[in-house]
Amino acid sequence: MIKKSGSANWKGGLKDGSGTVSTESGVLDKVNYGFNKRFEGEAGSNPEELIAAAHASCFSMALSMILGEAGLTADDIATSATVSLEQKDGGFAVTKSHLVLEAKVPGASEEDFMKAANAAKEGCPISKLLNAEITLDAKLA
Repeated sequence: MIKKSGSANWKGGLKDGSGTVSTESGVLDKVNYGFNKRFEGEAGSNPEELIAAAHASCFSMALSMILGEAGLTADDIATSATVSLEQKDGGFAVTKSHLVLEAKVPGASEEDFMKAANAAKEGCPISKLLNAEITLDAKLA
């Protein structure tokens, strides 16, 4: 079993408070987040963008693995994810994660590429974690 950790610290009330988020690796080290950054578009980090980055990176690695199992190696896998936070059932919920992929995979047919991309969408660990609709737009360059 592999375990990774992150941490957060929050001070104050919901709207007037602020927090920091850190990761075990140190890639994030006391990065500020808060209500304005999450709900009002102020520049800075928020939980949803961290989930989006995790989903995009996990999907890309899963796709690389699936392509490799088919004897293919990507020159480039560029993935972005957009996570939707919506008011639902008296609170908020992450309801969607939309992946956009553009990849260069020498020797891959469109059919094989789409099969691999959809398998990665369904099988990557972060997709399995999310209780949300996951959609994908994929383009083989």
